Amino acid sequence: MSTLWNLGHLQPIEQIAVEGETMPVLFRNAVAKRGDTVFLRQKELGLWRSWSWRETEQAAREIAMGLAALGFERGECASILANTQAEWLLADLGILCAGGVSNGIYPTDAANQVQYLCQDSRTVVLFVENDEQLDKALEVRGALPLLRRIIVFDTEGLTRFEDPMVTSLVALRELGRGYDAAHPGEYEARCAAAQPDDLAVLIYTSGTTGRPKGAMHSHRTVLHSIRGFNHIIAQDERDDRMCFLPLCHVAERFGGAYFALYSGARLNFVENPDTVPENIREIAPTVIVAVPRVWEKFYSAVTILLSEAGRSQQLVYRWAIGVGQRVAERVLAGRPVSPLHKLLFHTARLVALNNVRRMIGVHRTRFVVTGAAPISPDLIRWYLALGVPMLEVWGQTETGGASTGMPAQRIKPGSIGPACPYNEVKLDPATGELLVRGGNVFLGYLNQPEKTAEAIDADGWLHTGDVGTIDEDGYFRITDRMKDIIITAGGKNVTPSEIENELKFSPYITDAVVIGDKRPYLTVLIMIDQENVEKFAQDHDVPFSNYASLTRAPEVLRLIEGEVERVNKKFARVEQIKTFRLLETQLTAEDEELTPTMKLKRSFVQKKYAQLIESMYKNG
Repeated sequence: MSTLWNLGHLQPIEQIAVEGETMPVLFRNAVAKRGDTVFLRQKELGLWRSWSWRETEQAAREIAMGLAALGFERGECASILANTQAEWLLADLGILCAGGVSNGIYPTDAANQVQYLCQDSRTVVLFVENDEQLDKALEVRGALPLLRRIIVFDTEGLTRFEDPMVTSLVALRELGRGYDAAHPGEYEARCAAAQPDDLAVLIYTSGTTGRPKGAMHSHRTVLHSIRGFNHIIAQDERDDRMCFLPLCHVAERFGGAYFALYSGARLNFVENPDTVPENIREIAPTVIVAVPRVWEKFYSAVTILLSEAGRSQQLVYRWAIGVGQRVAERVLAGRPVSPLHKLLFHTARLVALNNVRRMIGVHRTRFVVTGAAPISPDLIRWYLALGVPMLEVWGQTETGGASTGMPAQRIKPGSIGPACPYNEVKLDPATGELLVRGGNVFLGYLNQPEKTAEAIDADGWLHTGDVGTIDEDGYFRITDRMKDIIITAGGKNVTPSEIENELKFSPYITDAVVIGDKRPYLTVLIMIDQENVEKFAQDHDVPFSNYASLTRAPEVLRLIEGEVERVNKKFARVEQIKTFRLLETQLTAEDEELTPTMKLKRSFVQKKYAQLIESMYKNG
């Protein structure tokens, strides 16, 4: 049983797990080292299918040689338009082993976005998940003269479909097997031909302002990042990972799939985004990397379930979590945990906390990692009280993932930790902006030299756009994005993310955008948690017919008002929310208001809901 007061098992791993200076060579060396042990698992039709390391390479080899048979040249780009699944990674590795550049496209992107991303990346081969994604590609292929072939993972529903440009992944692999047999040595030659400074991966930013920008990462920057991760969130062949975030995003691509490839951790793919809670309980990962939205949802589920539990169960939980919180506070303060508190904590786990951990699926977890967005310090303390260390990391697409990381031996909630040992981080003395320099920093933005020059200065420092502070221990703290800091009409600087994080700690609030720049007071737009608020309405006999009517119900408005009042008590008067509005539209990842990691786009929301915002200031 892991303990909060002895986290030696989370020490960084210094030695190199696998040699290699490019992704294909690293991959082949990993296969040679690990052979027939299981690398990938994916649940299909209720059964788990496994790929050993050798089987994974065989699939990637067939895809690489299939691409070669289609005339795919070194340095050309292939894109993947699909949800997170094993085939995504197999195609990705096949593209890299063929000497190509691999680019991911979010499956929620509309056809016109697919067109832009394929044009900008000069995509010549497009992998798509199914007939739904194929329809997008076919709709815009007339505007893509460089596109030569479309490869479909799942051809169910396409039995009568014929198109000379479209083929299945099964057919591509069969083509690759034949080409490989007729061209002995070509696969090995292509894998060996890649150079460390060759462009390997494109990751497009979410494009909250203007068109998405293609961040270019070479083999060298990718490997610098994934090798560095073992210095902050060490893992090895004994670990189980869950792959469920978008593989188009740097967190799952570098920190999930590529890091597992390097470290040897087993990678388990969920069935689909809707089955994550069920799959995590089944997989019981030993290490989990997720965005705050996921951690908030787990906490909310526990909170709501407890509200329905019997009086005795509630009392036991409150006692147990109270013990966990007292132990966690001692650990956070660097104070020794007495034998009595150790005994009480073990008892608390036995009578209640272990059940909560199993309900979430973290009962085997050594530690969890949160990143990609700010998180409430109270949420970190709650997981720590369960006995689960939560380590916050900070970084960007442009830095290949984490640039700072929280050491497990000295967690400071509200901080993002010190600089990772594989890069430098400092504050701009004039603006407080965080700057990053190191081998993990990207090459620049594809086809946008002026944006690259704006991002990376002459001394090699990446200007991140995040503003923060640093304490006497070298721990950084993000206060906000430079462009998001609010200056009220009275001249008061307000950090909206701190207020928003506290609001999102509520089980009834999914997201929030604080408004107030050049305004007399602060207001907020709130997106409710549909599942939890619907349950509240049902339990309290609140009538509603749809999502919009739910947001208008007086009882729901009073519920959210109470949550806002709770948060206001934590802030100075000038930082308190005067009024709020609920968004009446149920948003999904396909809506423009949300980023692929399910965060509200502040600038977009402010423009789209300008009239709603003005209604909060009419009588102010």
